[in-house]
Amino acid sequence: MRTPGWISRRKSLGLLAVLALTLGLAACGGASSSSQPAGAGYSVGGTITGLAAGTSVTLLNNGGDALTVNGSGPFAFATRLAGGASYAVTLRAQPAHQTCTVSHGTGTVSADVTTVAVDCIADASFVLVANQGGNNVSVYRVDSTTGALTPVAGSPFTAGLGPTSVAANPAGTLAFVANMAGNDVSVFRIDAATGALTQVAGSPFAAGASPDSVTINPTGTLAFVANANTNNVSVFRIDATTGALTQVAGSPFTTGTAPASVALDPTGTLAFVADEAGNGLSVFRVDATSGALTQVAGSPFATGTTPSSVVVNPAGTLALVANGSDNDVSVFSIDAATGMLTQVAGSPFLAGATPSSVAVNPAGTLAFAANAGGNSVSVFRLDGLTGGLTQVAGSPFLAGASPRCVSVNPLGTLAFAVDKSGNDVSVYDIDAATGALTPVAGSPFATGTSPLCATVVQP
Repeated sequence: MRTPGWISRRKSLGLLAVLALTLGLAACGGASSSSQPAGAGYSVGGTITGLAAGTSVTLLNNGGDALTVNGSGPFAFATRLAGGASYAVTLRAQPAHQTCTVSHGTGTVSADVTTVAVDCIADASFVLVANQGGNNVSVYRVDSTTGALTPVAGSPFTAGLGPTSVAANPAGTLAFVANMAGNDVSVFRIDAATGALTQVAGSPFAAGASPDSVTINPTGTLAFVANANTNNVSVFRIDATTGALTQVAGSPFTTGTAPASVALDPTGTLAFVADEAGNGLSVFRVDATSGALTQVAGSPFATGTTPSSVVVNPAGTLALVANGSDNDVSVFSIDAATGMLTQVAGSPFLAGATPSSVAVNPAGTLAFAANAGGNSVSVFRLDGLTGGLTQVAGSPFLAGASPRCVSVNPLGTLAFAVDKSGNDVSVYDIDAATGALTPVAGSPFATGTSPLCATVVQP
């Protein structure tokens, strides 16, 4: 029997309507009540707080999907998870000089996760100050929140005669003090919990005449001592177990006149010596095996008048020298292959009166000069490409009486100026954005007599 045309057309329209409804439901995800877009999944993330500027940390989700985060702020993993999937956020490793903890880091996904919290705090740190007039070393615990200094039990600790410089190995387990009037170097073991100092067996160790400064190489295996009155540098092998010092073959090595400061490049293969009375910078190749020094071609290189301090930027591309009698800072580019130096355009750069020390922050973006004659600290923006220095707004910043040394903590958040005539140390917060210095509450903090230099240690 033949179906009438109007019935056939009605069935066709009905089928089309059903098909359209089915397609519409499919496009909308069917009858599911979930708001999750098909195939998109949910994000997993949260917020990091307390991570120092220029510091990074790598997070993992479920043991993978590695995410490296630079600085504090929100974060989210790249891989999205399906509804009902589990997540577990952990740290691949702790960042340098900080300890981070994860909270609200596990759960089951049912929507975008934004509640994972990663909180970072600075590791315990200590400031060691060489007191030339007191023949000792003051040790302070640094408050990780306020920057305030508190003397540790037993401080100050007896050193040799006329200590002028203090340095620590990269692990923060050993401290080295150049005793200028004693012609030797004291070596101490640093208690990681208390900061207390204990001299190692055999300390002090004989150096040259009037050792003015001591510097440790990046691997903590060699100590370099500038002997001002014998115009040379003593190089010592550091015993990793006992801390004892043994001069390497050929030590001491001849420099220019009255070496006052030694700096190493990040690889430890080049040593730079500021010859204070020679108005030059001696550059040496360091033998990786023996520790012996060999001057590079063209060394020494002319600086300004009375170069009293030298530092190398973290990239190893620039050397900065404080010229005490010229009231300025010379900046040199370093040829990595030859070790030869070339002054950058615009060098030298004006500082305050009688700059006696220069330092660079760990990020390599800021340079600091302690102006002993101006009772101030100059802060410069350091151009990593050109080596140019530009003083930040507000620079120079007031310090105590006759600041002879400036140093920066490993996180780059605090600066310390040692005020020789004030018998104290000024402590500043460093503004991460502007480079400006602000004294912390309670600054300056009393030291021993005639403090000359300080170093920051994080065991």
